Amino acid sequence: MGAHPYWYVTKYTPDPQVALDALRQREFRAGRYNPVMWMPPFPVGPNSPAPGARHRTIDDAIRAADADGTRSILDLDHVSDEPEPEAVTPLDEEFLEELYGTTRPTRQQVLDNMDFLEEVERGQGILITLYRDDRPDEYLFAGYSFD
Repeated sequence: MGAHPYWYVTKYTPDPQVALDALRQREFRAGRYNPVMWMPPFPVGPNSPAPGARHRTIDDAIRAADADGTRSILDLDHVSDEPEPEAVTPLDEEFLEELYGTTRPTRQQVLDNMDFLEEVERGQGILITLYRDDRPDEYLFAGYSFD
């Protein structure tokens, strides 16, 4: 089976790890992860299905998903400067400039061009700071499932 992309937009905080942790908790509580949902629908929005968590903790959900992974942000637990399994890595400025003509892309620019996903390996993720009025406003977290 092939890997599946997923992505989320969440509010900006000065520390991206804080935003990632909050996003993971939100998606866990909503139950938008395998094995509760085989493949959660993306993008996630206010009307997305939310069957609720079926596991005691995120770690329990990850164990239950086994080698398939959760097919969600739950599989990515930390921010890293370099790509590595189970981590999100900020997209480098050179690639941002190449894709968007700026190092400060807006939400719409990024959602209109998600070619960066071609560079993401299974079980890894990307972090992009999204700007509004030239100020950080949101993060886009995106990744590929393990399977």
